[in-house]
Order: sequence, then structure tokens, then C-alpha cells
Amino acid sequence: MNNEELTVVEHIQELRKKLVVIAFFFVIAMAVSFFLAKPLIQFLQNTEDIAALQLHAFHVTDPMKVYIQVIFILSLVITSPVILYQLWSFISPGLYEQERKATLRYIPYAFLLLITGFVFSYLVLRPYMLKWMMNLADDMDVQQTIGIYEYFQFLMQITLPFGLIFQLPIIILFLTRLGIITPMFLSKVRKYAYFILLCVAALIAPPDVMSLLIVTLPLCVLYEISIMISRLGYRKYLKAEQKRQMEFAANS
Repeated sequence: MNNEELTVVEHIQELRKKLVVIAFFFVIAMAVSFFLAKPLIQFLQNTEDIAALQLHAFHVTDPMKVYIQVIFILSLVITSPVILYQLWSFISPGLYEQERKATLRYIPYAFLLLITGFVFSYLVLRPYMLKWMMNLADDMDVQQTIGIYEYFQFLMQITLPFGLIFQLPIIILFLTRLGIITPMFLSKVRKYAYFILLCVAALIAPPDVMSLLIVTLPLCVLYEISIMISRLGYRKYLKAEQKRQMEFAANS
């Protein structure tokens, strides 16, 4: 662990430096996203299930709103490794050497899990939800007129939460390596965790049993994977603690 202790003012100054670095890379990412946004929007509009529908702009500014939102989301995704690294570098002085090395390795996996969450929600959840809502409109004899801004809002509402939820294994592993939680605790509160995940799924999925299952099952699988990963992390945590105690005893 770093022996240098910073004052509150020095911590604030250090945090300010990290935020400046993040802002710098975010601006660069926005410049890159400016050129990537249009092809991405066109791709999302021309998928097989959407190409048959006509997306309308109900307001003059709707296309611009979609364009700006996509640029912003792309910029966040591109900048996310930098954000994670700056967060790590801010808290790493308070960690032991082994903990610094271990947590640094989490950053690429966190980014991959973020993308995996986006892809899963788009390829698996979105088509089913779209089909369910279209069938409901047909049953109610309602002719849907879909706005492009509303459609992209719908996309963001289902993809962004899953990108964040898929970070669960990394968060659990990080907290386990720090000794904050244990796999025994995760197993003990499993039924409460499942209830919370069911509530989260109910907020995301349409109100039918199949949609609820499609959303809930991956979340429960993620939780079980998190417990398995936590067991591995906990063994390393115990070894690290044993080594520290031995070094402390030798130095005493």
C-alpha cells in the first residue's frame, strides 16, 4: 500500500486531473463518433425487422436529437476504458501491489462485458419485445406510427441497462478481492438477489411471462457466474491476506 497520505485538497486536485483527462478523451471520442453515428443509425434503421416499418419524424428536430444522442452514447462507450483506468488510478494508491495489478486487469473484461450486454439486448431482447408490441397493436386493431426518436429511445432503454448489468461479475470480483464481500455472503442472499433481479427485469421487459423469463434468466445466470468468480477471487484474497500477515509478523 502506498505510504504517502494525501490531504483532502490534494485528493481533490488529483480527482480534478483525472476528470480533465477523461474530458479530453471524451472530446476526441465525440469527434470520432461524429463520423460513426450516421452509418450506425442507418444500420439500425435497415435491419430486417425495422426495414419493413416506416420511421417518422414527428418534430423537425427529431433527426438531430437522434444524431446527438447516438454521438453521446458512442463517445461514452469509446471513452469507457479511459474512465475505468482513471478511476483505477485514483483509488490504486490505497491498494496493495497485488490488488493494483489484479484490478488493472479487470478493465478490458469490463469493456467486453459492456459490449456483450449491448449485443445481447439488441440481438435477443429487442426483436422479441418489438414483436410482442407489434402483436399487441394488431390485437387492439391499432395502426402504429413509429417515430424515429421514439424508436431510438426504446433502443437505449433496453441496451444501456443491460450493458451496465453485465458489469456485475467484474464488480463482484473487485469487491471480493478487496475483502468487502464473500462468496458465502452472495450464496446466503441468493433468494433476495433473485427477487431484486426479478424486479429489475419487470422494469425492462414487457408485461408478459415469456418476456420476463427472457430478461430474468440471463440476470440470474450472471449472478451465479458472479458467485463462481467470487470464489476464485476469494481464494486469492485469502492467500494475499495470509502473505500480508506473515510479512507483518516477520517485520514485527
